[in-house]
Amino acid sequence: MGIRILVVEDEVEIADFVVRGLREEGFTVEHSPDGLDGWHRLSTESWDVILLDWWLPGVEGLALLERFRQVGGAAPVLFLTARDAISDRVRGLDGGADDYLCKPFAFEELLARVRSLSRRPAGRAAPRLTHADVSIDLTTQQVRRAGQRLELTTREYALLTLFVRHPGEVLSRTRIYEQVWDERYDGVSNTLEVHVMELRKKLEAHGPRLIQTVRGRGYVFGTEGGS
Repeated sequence: MGIRILVVEDEVEIADFVVRGLREEGFTVEHSPDGLDGWHRLSTESWDVILLDWWLPGVEGLALLERFRQVGGAAPVLFLTARDAISDRVRGLDGGADDYLCKPFAFEELLARVRSLSRRPAGRAAPRLTHADVSIDLTTQQVRRAGQRLELTTREYALLTLFVRHPGEVLSRTRIYEQVWDERYDGVSNTLEVHVMELRKKLEAHGPRLIQTVRGRGYVFGTEGGS
């Protein structure tokens, strides 16, 4: 069949059940037991479908997915999780997932969803993010505002991509720090503030302010004016 599937799942019984079942159906399947190994496999290998658990040791599934999309990862992703609240489904889909399957699940349903995802054209994910006059090419990582190319550092690029994916949403310093720096925010460091200041300078060289400070809460992207 030639379809390569990565299963990122820390529960051994579920992983064995899924991997064995999919291999019996003719798929090429590999398994990662945690978020760190999952990220290594995602960033160094090519996959046709990714099955991703939400709760993972090392790096949480949602953060792993968002990072994968930020660097241009286009393979379809199916979340496998016990989190069945509507709000969780919305977060997963907004974070870049293509489908969502709640545990426990029947293998027949999982198989049908995998087949559906594997039929999607390669690179089905939009290669470009846009908001207002800001455009991010996820393949080349080129960023433009009002048609002008911006030269961003790696952290500035990751920061802007996170903002553009969540326009109008207040992002806490803790959330930003954990997703962009992959570390817990200590409540003291001003690293984030410095990067936001530099990113603002580059954006505002070609238009009004888009990154607003929400005092005591974090930052929001996509509205003009403010502090």
